[in-house]
Amino acid sequence: MSDIIIRPAVESDIPRLEALLYQVHGLHAEGRPDLFIPGCKKYTADQLRGLLTDRVNTPIFAAILEGELVGYCFCVRQAQTAASMQKITTLYIDDLCVDAAMRGRGIGKVLYDYAVEYARENGYYNLTLNVWACNPSAMRFYEKCGLAVQKVGMELVL
Repeated sequence: MSDIIIRPAVESDIPRLEALLYQVHGLHAEGRPDLFIPGCKKYTADQLRGLLTDRVNTPIFAAILEGELVGYCFCVRQAQTAASMQKITTLYIDDLCVDAAMRGRGIGKVLYDYAVEYARENGYYNLTLNVWACNPSAMRFYEKCGLAVQKVGMELVL
């Protein structure tokens, strides 16, 4: 979508970021109520302010459509430090959300593509993310974007 603008998120975006964080958390709470507390969100306003101050280690991108923030992509710079592993730097997508009312319009793909280009331009080795198994639509979205399974997390609920 050419009319979508992707820009770094700013402090005045916090109320809208919080509203979208509630949407994502609600989806996860519906899928895994044993793990996610309904009515909560991942970050407080103060935590968001902190994340927004470090554009190198925690870049946050905002998708703007017709002047409204309709999506975000929270990223984290991760450097591999284990002695037995290659010394690579990863751009980890911590959270990507498009407003529920705006999904299916290509906004998520524009956000994702922006993060990929950001990673390329900034010398990252790869881009990674995690998807909850209770969110099959997100799995399909990322597979359509070309991502492949890197590793699988497993659990036994006791």
